[in-house]
Amino acid sequence: MKFPYGNADFHQIITENYVYIDRTDRIPLVEEFGKTLLFLRPRRFGKSLWLSTLWNYYDVNRADEFEQLFGHLAIGQNPTAKHNQYLILKWNFSTVETQGDIKEIRQMLHDHINASLKSFFVRYQSLLPFDIEFNPHNALNSLELALTAVQATPYKVYLLIDEYDNFANEVLMARRRGNENRYDDLIKGEGMLKTLFKVVKDGTEGQGIDRVFITGVSPVVMSDVTSGFNVADNIYLRPEFNDLCGFTEAEISPILQQLVAQCGFPPEKATELLNLIRTFYDGYCFSPRSQEFIYNPTLVLYFLKHLRQDCIPPERLLDQNLAMDRGKIAYIAQLPRGEELVWDTLNEKKQIALEGLAYRFGVEDILASQKDNQFLISLLYYFGVLTLTTERTGHGEPTFQIPNMVIRGLYAERIREMVLPTGPDLDAGKRVAQLLYQKGQIEPLCDFIEQRQFKVFDNRDYREADELVVKAVFLALLFNDIMYIMDSEPVLGRRYGDLLMLVRPDKRQYILLDVLIEFKYVPLNKVKLTGEQVRGKNRVELQALSAVQTAFTKAEEQLTSYRQILTKKYGDLLDLRTFTVVAVGYDRLVWRSYE
Repeated sequence: MKFPYGNADFHQIITENYVYIDRTDRIPLVEEFGKTLLFLRPRRFGKSLWLSTLWNYYDVNRADEFEQLFGHLAIGQNPTAKHNQYLILKWNFSTVETQGDIKEIRQMLHDHINASLKSFFVRYQSLLPFDIEFNPHNALNSLELALTAVQATPYKVYLLIDEYDNFANEVLMARRRGNENRYDDLIKGEGMLKTLFKVVKDGTEGQGIDRVFITGVSPVVMSDVTSGFNVADNIYLRPEFNDLCGFTEAEISPILQQLVAQCGFPPEKATELLNLIRTFYDGYCFSPRSQEFIYNPTLVLYFLKHLRQDCIPPERLLDQNLAMDRGKIAYIAQLPRGEELVWDTLNEKKQIALEGLAYRFGVEDILASQKDNQFLISLLYYFGVLTLTTERTGHGEPTFQIPNMVIRGLYAERIREMVLPTGPDLDAGKRVAQLLYQKGQIEPLCDFIEQRQFKVFDNRDYREADELVVKAVFLALLFNDIMYIMDSEPVLGRRYGDLLMLVRPDKRQYILLDVLIEFKYVPLNKVKLTGEQVRGKNRVELQALSAVQTAFTKAEEQLTSYRQILTKKYGDLLDLRTFTVVAVGYDRLVWRSYE
């Protein structure tokens, strides 16, 4: 099997026999839903391949290849009347450079549109009645002239716009680096991007453009240009398109079974690998009316390609092509109330809910989001670092969660950067984490957190103080997806553990410990001491406090039960160390370890 990792060329995937997960049965639905459609998904989620599929299906120049390309696919068995009836014009705004001042960015956008139009004329020169002169400084004029040429033919244009908001989002996020005006100059008033969408809208009104399919990440830019382009139908929340981009487990499982057989592994290895992929790549739900979770397709293909080549999973389960998503979390963290939301998101026991997703909101809405988190949570959803759950609150509100372990790692990394802002601190944090999972020594880790990280908390943190904040700090320091499956709030019997670090199945040959930590929080008023008094006591004195003893007793009862469940499940594979960590305020930590 050949896996099209990083390949969004439908024609090449089909003609060169790459694995292709068929979604062509949605083409009739796309035709039915409208002529101008907006479809949003996170980065690297297969949007470009879908546009390439549409291109090959509708392109008049591909008519002779229809049977070869689509005959074996769902749409080939029952094609629509519109197949191979259009001239295809495509823009990909992810290729527009965002460096430089607003004048330079505008010119690069003009250059991209002109280059796309020149390619358009080369492909369809035999069908077009005359050539046009391209205006290097006014691509909008070039577009209008091109549509005039199209109107002299019996054909219409199908316009595909890939990553419509990519370069605008990059400019937007640069606002925090002192470039506040560039986004406004592009989008607002008579900004270039807003004017471009006005011209596209005019083109759909009998001026040569019959259909438009737009992909992007968020609705923010579309909302900001909406007065110039208010004709798009949003299909990204429709349940029919929940898995338009993305894989289902039923599609991945047989591929894994085939690879396992090719590698000479026993059949049960496929279940082990599927569990690993499910933990790290599954969990996305994009429609409030859908009950199905889907897998990130780029990450799955990354995993399968490594498995086919080496018969082992990739060492780093986070593909570095998606690591840029950490910048999205960093952007949210610097917005009003954003840092608080990042902390809350890593807390599984704190339900994240909204009355409903915001689907028309602009930059000013985000920046002015002082009263609630509607826009911030919605933006995290569109970025793909939060996703819908299948549950609702008692009041019927949709709820959100981190989709999988890969994304949880990005949150942990962001929190680590918040509390350990310097390089030496990060290096020291890695060393004390290694002492825990290599040698079972938790004291250096607790000392480090007391001395380095508790200092970043101030009095406002005591308003909602509990063990979950302490756990988030530990998780940020300990997170390691190269060697471990990090399971925060694992289901153990009818309870939930706090933090379980299981050695990855493909790393069991190394000298590493499985770790289970139970956290408890004792507020200062429970021990009737001030923070200064607590800091003045040694750990033996702290452990003797009645409230601390009660916390240890409760934690030990839980750990005994959890250990029995884990031992029964994993048997001799497990080399488990269990710990209780009790925080006394945000001032001191005491702990006990159990073999």
